[in-house]
Amino acid sequence: MNNDAISAALTAIRNANTIKKAMIRIPATKMTARIVQIPVEEGFIKGAIKHRDNGKEFPDVSLKYLGKKKDPYIAVIRRISKPGLRVYSDHREIPKILGGMGIAISPTSCGLITDREARHKKIGGEISCHIW
Repeated sequence: MNNDAISAALTAIRNANTIKKAMIRIPATKMTARIVQIPVEEGFIKGAIKHRDNGKEFPDVSLKYLGKKKDPYIAVIRRISKPGLRVYSDHREIPKILGGMGIAISPTSCGLITDREARHKKIGGEISCHIW
């Protein structure tokens, strides 16, 4: 059994990108549903639809690819803060991923937000993952 649902979701997306799969199903929690929704809003993922199966909810995530070679939109998706080593950052120290081309996702007191929103609202927090 996996205790870290965020890592499981990010690994599922990373593995699906590697084998160029069109759609994957991720076990749902409030955190993983929001972690999937942020890349949809930022344009890294095509879409996410909630699916109910045997009383359990799963987001079905549609991945995006470029051209005939099907190059994935997500080049790297990396878990930063882990259960064994938490990484926190002040709003002034939140890194810009690839000069603003990528995103960092942070759980804060205002919910799960991107690095740009955290800098704009001047809120620091834990850095969950980087996507570019």
